[in-house]
Amino acid sequence: MYHARELAMDRMTAEASELGADGVGGVRLDVEIKEFASDAAEFTAVGTAVKADGADPGRTGTWLNNKSQPFTSHLSGQDFWTLIRSGHAPLGMVMGSCVHHMARQRLGQVMANAGRNVEVEQFSQALRSARELATSRMRAEAEDLDAEGIVAVKQRRHAHTWASHTTEFFAIGTAVRPLRDDHVMDRPSMVLSLDA
Repeated sequence: MYHARELAMDRMTAEASELGADGVGGVRLDVEIKEFASDAAEFTAVGTAVKADGADPGRTGTWLNNKSQPFTSHLSGQDFWTLIRSGHAPLGMVMGSCVHHMARQRLGQVMANAGRNVEVEQFSQALRSARELATSRMRAEAEDLDAEGIVAVKQRRHAHTWASHTTEFFAIGTAVRPLRDDHVMDRPSMVLSLDA
């Protein structure tokens, strides 16, 4: 699943490169399980190629990432503008995934907890482990891009078509770099005047 998502992203980035784009914004990454085969899935990456004519890319001199590829970002236009105003630029979408199987409880455990409001530790531990693995894989991708941080992180849990004891934990965000060493946060601007 991880490699299929990566392939969809690579194809989208290659198209952006062919267009001479600096990056791809508003990226949406979808997976569709096909009805004709439960083991077949289609991965789609869709975004808007952008070119920064005349905009200052900061100390690197380019909007491309450290792999000389267009950046990718799942940020909305408004969030993208806020990121630039804060003195940062996107490097790429980073993601981490972990498919985890949770062992079933023995009959004795089920009967001991019947009618009681108690935590099922196997499920809690499995979800914690899956989340930590997915997040660490996302961080590793950001480090590979020499990122300073990751913004707008989203985490999801999917069962897809698997049984209830198998789940995928997925984390995605946009890796960022500072535009300049001396960046200072702008003062918030008033959108609606309070004088009226």
